[in-house]
Amino acid sequence: MNPNMADLPRHELFGLRLDPLTMGQAVARCTDAIEHHEQLSIGVVNAAKIVSMRRDTQLRESVAGCGMVLADGQAVVWASGVLGAPLPERVAGVDLFMELLAESARHGYRVYFLGARADVLARMLEEAARRFPGLIVAGARDGYYHPGQEAEIAEEIRTSRADILFLGMSSPRKELFMGEWGPATKAHVLHGVGGSFDILAGQTRRAPMWLQTHGLEWLYRAWQEPIRLGRRYLKTNLAFLALVARERIRRRGAPAPDGPAASAPAPADPAGTVAPTGTATPAGTAAPAAPAAAAAPGERA
Repeated sequence: MNPNMADLPRHELFGLRLDPLTMGQAVARCTDAIEHHEQLSIGVVNAAKIVSMRRDTQLRESVAGCGMVLADGQAVVWASGVLGAPLPERVAGVDLFMELLAESARHGYRVYFLGARADVLARMLEEAARRFPGLIVAGARDGYYHPGQEAEIAEEIRTSRADILFLGMSSPRKELFMGEWGPATKAHVLHGVGGSFDILAGQTRRAPMWLQTHGLEWLYRAWQEPIRLGRRYLKTNLAFLALVARERIRRRGAPAPDGPAASAPAPADPAGTVAPTGTATPAGTAAPAAPAAAAAPGERA
């Protein structure tokens, strides 16, 4: 492990310890794990998942048990600054997925894809081969298997000698698979990428770059599916903003007001939106205006 990264202390937010890494540092930590034959599981969090973890103990424990936990959404980076534990930047799960595919093609790492529908998986494999010449695919399997087949799948991955396992599944399914079966796969890097298979396959479109840059990727996603996502985003955003307010009050030494926000149910949703570097806000000063906290494509609900 690179000592410069190993020495970076994790930042605590909402009872979860996050790694303050840039994209380049996150990629380097993954390649270090492969080169040193270690195993590194990756957890990514956005506003929706943080809200969900307040009521889902299994999800919270699975994410907390990951060797590297990254801020996948802009809202999380913004909150880190408001709460005095700034993270350097957003490391989106879908972008890390693409970076690791590029690294794998360059260095000959073997990758295994688990998840998505069979037709989406097939199109994704074709596009991956086109975009990343030389990529070695150790194996692939769709995500529509029956409960009880996990041991068989883990053994299949182990015998494939995959260096990296990508799980194109929704939360909390991918986190639970990594937590229970990840060690048995013997893969060196395990990354739950949610809906990223759909994006690479062209099944789902990401927002234009200017929307990503301004933290509005979630709005593009809601526009694509207003009936399914509109109400969900509203509930998640309000619950997350309430969590930030309560945590800010707690850190300033005052008792937090009672309220249902901390336990308000909110389904985990796709990955968050692009964020600038968070900066701390001194006590007694107004907090920065909050970005919209909803998530965007890259990690399924």
